[in-house]
Amino acid sequence: MIGKSPAVSTARASGDLEIALHRCREAVRARPESPVAEHNLASLLGDMGDFVGALRASERALAKGSQAPETQLVRARALQAVGALDAAEQGYVAAIAARTDYATAHRDLAQLRWMRTADLSHAMAELAGAPASLELALVRSTVLQAGGNADAAATVLAEALRRAPSEIALLLAAAALAARRRRPEEQLRHATVALRTAPGSVAAARAAVEALLHAGRVGEGTELAERVVAASPDDQGAIALLATAWRLAGDQRHAALCDDPALVSTATIAAPAGWRDLPFFLSELAAALDASHAWRTHPLEQSLRHGSQTQFDLTRSDVPAIRALFAALDAPIRAHLDRLGPGSDPVRRRLTGRYRFAGAWSVRLNPGGYHMDHVHPAGWISSAFYVALPDGARPAPEGWLSLGRPGVPTRPPLAPSRQIAPAPGMLALFPSYLWHGAEPFGGERPRLTVAFDLLPA
Repeated sequence: MIGKSPAVSTARASGDLEIALHRCREAVRARPESPVAEHNLASLLGDMGDFVGALRASERALAKGSQAPETQLVRARALQAVGALDAAEQGYVAAIAARTDYATAHRDLAQLRWMRTADLSHAMAELAGAPASLELALVRSTVLQAGGNADAAATVLAEALRRAPSEIALLLAAAALAARRRRPEEQLRHATVALRTAPGSVAAARAAVEALLHAGRVGEGTELAERVVAASPDDQGAIALLATAWRLAGDQRHAALCDDPALVSTATIAAPAGWRDLPFFLSELAAALDASHAWRTHPLEQSLRHGSQTQFDLTRSDVPAIRALFAALDAPIRAHLDRLGPGSDPVRRRLTGRYRFAGAWSVRLNPGGYHMDHVHPAGWISSAFYVALPDGARPAPEGWLSLGRPGVPTRPPLAPSRQIAPAPGMLALFPSYLWHGAEPFGGERPRLTVAFDLLPA
């Protein structure tokens, strides 16, 4: 097990990664033979998006004698990020060889194989001979669900719960899977046990709200959702569930939370400096993004289906077209924030006049692809930016952005409250708690988007 110095851990916990980086480099200089110091530097560089630096530091740690599977994991992740996928796969296998029940490495290896091949048996190969730990049961279930085998995933979780009936992570996973399989009574049973076991858990409370809404017990779901939001007022997932409960109950407070026109905006960006016009810029941006879509299918536990998603934070890219995109997004983002004005709702009360990006990624959907309805629980304002769309007009609402349709089953089901037609170069901004998804589309060409979350700065 690799240890971190208290000073570095404190700096990382505060979010000041530059200070943490300075302290890691100081530790390497002070202890030039230490594999632990090199590992800690590699891990931090990976978190900061410097994958070349993370790769070099992890290889130095191994050369200095590190036997830790964590070092192999950091190296494998860096290799994956720089596109050395065969070597990354070997690195994950090496981490698992060093610790056969290393759940994080098993998950990363299974995800890499799944995204590269869309072959469930290949993705599960290493897991087949792995120990029967509770953590690995969660990994197995997650991979099976990604591959469309919900029944097998349920069997794995049921066996794990027989061994550990009060394990919160297992109960929450089982509740979520029961929702997906449209089994509200089973969902409510698992969620209730989770909440009784951990009454202070926001995740368990959210799971219970979801189950109550699925079972049609709207009054109880509303009461619990209000308590959850009061305890965790910036939890976008909790706000989404409260808004859903209010909508099901016909409560007028839903409209203020979700139907305020100022909360959603669309705008077309201007061509960045150095590009003659917007179509030319979008063409270069598409080419730059396509280079990062080396996958056959979606990652684990994400909303997209029949497509791929980039695996690193695009805001840290040094590719000129990608960097230019984020500069061009500033004007419509600031205009959106300015239009909001003061208020006490979950978006306006956090306004500071400044913002920061909290992660950005690209999605390429193939024909027939779509996004399941979802929210971004740790966000504030979320987005969809359209880079390239299939040629030719598609019948409405193919490929449109749908807002307001819950990503959890409810009784009765709810339809989208608003749908937005995409266009190349268009940015859509909306609260992170607002349910959103993309409708399936036909044709013969894929579409390419960028998405990001904002937080107040």
